[in-house]
Amino acid sequence: MAAGYLDILRARHAARLLTGTLVGRLPNGTAHIAIVLFTRAEGGSYTQAGALAAAYGLATAVGQPLLGRAVDLYGQPRVQFPAAVLSALGMSLLALVGLGTLPLAYLAVIVAGLFTPPLEGGLRALWPSVLGREDRVHRAYAMDAVAQEVMFTVGPLLVTVLVSLWSPAAALLVINAIGVLGALSVVLSEPSRTWRSAPREAHWLGALRSPGLLALLGSFFFVGLALGSITVAGVAYADDHGRESVYGWLMAALGLGALIGGAAYGARQWAGAPERRLRVIVALLALGYLPLMLTPSVPVMTALAALAGVFLAPAIACSFIVVDRHAPRGTVTEAFSWLVTTFGVGAAAGTAAAGPAVEIGGTAWSFAVAGAGGVAALVVLLATGRVLADPGRTTAVVAGSENDRNGAVEPGFSSGHKA
Repeated sequence: MAAGYLDILRARHAARLLTGTLVGRLPNGTAHIAIVLFTRAEGGSYTQAGALAAAYGLATAVGQPLLGRAVDLYGQPRVQFPAAVLSALGMSLLALVGLGTLPLAYLAVIVAGLFTPPLEGGLRALWPSVLGREDRVHRAYAMDAVAQEVMFTVGPLLVTVLVSLWSPAAALLVINAIGVLGALSVVLSEPSRTWRSAPREAHWLGALRSPGLLALLGSFFFVGLALGSITVAGVAYADDHGRESVYGWLMAALGLGALIGGAAYGARQWAGAPERRLRVIVALLALGYLPLMLTPSVPVMTALAALAGVFLAPAIACSFIVVDRHAPRGTVTEAFSWLVTTFGVGAAAGTAAAGPAVEIGGTAWSFAVAGAGGVAALVVLLATGRVLADPGRTTAVVAGSENDRNGAVEPGFSSGHKA
């Protein structure tokens, strides 16, 4: 299992880019947790916490495609690092002003979300030129998904440790300072400095003119909704059991399960169309969310959280390949940004829905939002199976262009390859 990942990490610049991106995305990966804990510490309600987290998520959703387009026009360093600094300043403002002036608090989280740097799409734009072969790029997608789960495993624990040692405000400041350093490491690397966007066919819809991509985005909206609701539901469960640390352990268990699942998924080559494989994975993902509604004892709930996370990273890794197959020529970075956006909108909707669900029906109802999200994601994939089965001609690759984000770095490298 480890040999394939080591092969990728030994490639020049690969380890630095992956690590820098992971660290740079830490503020975004932990923002919902940090905002919820900060709001509760300031005396805010669950609904208020969910609303602030939702505002951050929606702002991120708006900013990602805009910043992704700016990266295409001006390059990575001129966009990624200034955006990271502005995002960190937004969160710093929240930490300093608190909830005393609510409009200012909302402005702070909106600025932080809007300027979240598109490091995720940027990394996937760099993989073809760094790794070369299609099989290595596909394995890098899986490793990327696994790396996200490292962040989602370590991030909640880091936030709760910082909160316990200092305060929620200090956690916001420290996490965002670390994120700026990660973004700086990426933009100073040679692949990031020399990357240029490939020519793209002019169309006002851009990547969104692909029906298959739209179907995938519809499904992953509901996956995001499920995860966003768990953010609030986990806090409510921890409050029910009188221990703040329970929340960190639940989120870490969810991430650990995804880490294990993603590592296993990326360790082998998969036959058949990735669209069919994605339906099976999302079905198992939905099945894993449903038992959380039982809200059993802490040890059992932690085990259930780990089980619920097992199929998350495989679903994300498989979705990357589907994006690559369905994105119109020259729009893969934009397409990945839309995936982040849709996921973020779903997460925002989930956090916004879970807050009132807790106050109306208790913790079990907030976990029911997650279960419903998983089932809805599967229904979308099943309903759009015919569209997803045909990538069409939009995935044609310009041969020989190492910066074409559909991945043509050598003859025979085609994004239409079936994983």
